[in-house]
Amino acid sequence: MLVVDDESDLELLIKQKFRRQIREGLYQFVFAPNGLEAFRLLQEIPDIDLVLSDINMPLMDGLTLLSKVSELSPLIKVIMVSAYGDMDNIRTAMNRGAFDFVCKPVNFEDLELTVQKTLVHVQQLRDTLQAIKENNILRMYVDENVLSFMNRREFESSLMANETVDASVVFMDICGFTAITENADPDTVVRLINKYFDVMVKEIIGQGGHVDKFMGDAVMAVFRGEYHADHAIEAALAVRSHIETIQEELFDHSTYMPRVAIGINSGEMISGNIGSASLRRLDYTVIGDTVNVAQRFQSVAKPGQIVIGQSVYEQVKESFNCQPIGEVNLKNKTNPLMIYEVLE
Repeated sequence: MLVVDDESDLELLIKQKFRRQIREGLYQFVFAPNGLEAFRLLQEIPDIDLVLSDINMPLMDGLTLLSKVSELSPLIKVIMVSAYGDMDNIRTAMNRGAFDFVCKPVNFEDLELTVQKTLVHVQQLRDTLQAIKENNILRMYVDENVLSFMNRREFESSLMANETVDASVVFMDICGFTAITENADPDTVVRLINKYFDVMVKEIIGQGGHVDKFMGDAVMAVFRGEYHADHAIEAALAVRSHIETIQEELFDHSTYMPRVAIGINSGEMISGNIGSASLRRLDYTVIGDTVNVAQRFQSVAKPGQIVIGQSVYEQVKESFNCQPIGEVNLKNKTNPLMIYEVLE
């Protein structure tokens, strides 16, 4: 707390009346004889939460200081402590942002209650700002669908609940990137992968999908709603087009032109929180055979290919130019599956 008053005896009174709080480390006080010195201290000491200020002081009066404090930080609260307790001064102080007004001679019991109330308010403001900051950081790591789910009233009671949904899932892998990671420095690897992911995520979100997870140099995305297969393919085509325009000069002066191998599948899948609630580690994701097959399609896709199965082909064959690749044997599948390549 910063105490601003040109009466030197007030500093001694403050130290006496709040000696227990000072001794226990609850309060720390700094003192200034006028508003000008007080404003300098506020700029030098970022931890000040509360200002107790007189009105009538040399060099800079308390009301002028009050205006400057409001401009400096909305978190710093000011209690005016003055013998000028007329309504005009009180109204002027409150209009300039004073949190409260205490009249001289000071009733220190009342002052202590006022200080406690003000510090509680300041802490609530700091907690709110911290929550906003943490929420903004959380949004960088967690998909919007997860945040929407977390805001539901039944969130806590339905942590392990799940539902069956009809959706399209897309796996996009950056081809040849593993070789770069074996030779490039970590900064180069992270810069490149984030650059490619940025392109991919923008197109996924642009088509109404959401990123389920990042897996090394691959992305898993899910599309729901009407025409979800169409939106998934539109996103895949846009990603392929944009990625293939990028050309990188690597650490060894060679040229790397990234390409993506993409697998898409549609159908029923289970959506929900997968993991351990007791250990507080969950992923809000989709699982099931449809998802597994989409990943298998990506694994057989060549660089630059978008591979879909028979069910997706039947949904989109009139909207997109596709050509058959042939039957392939996929892991954990008894019978071979017919796959197609989306051209445009």
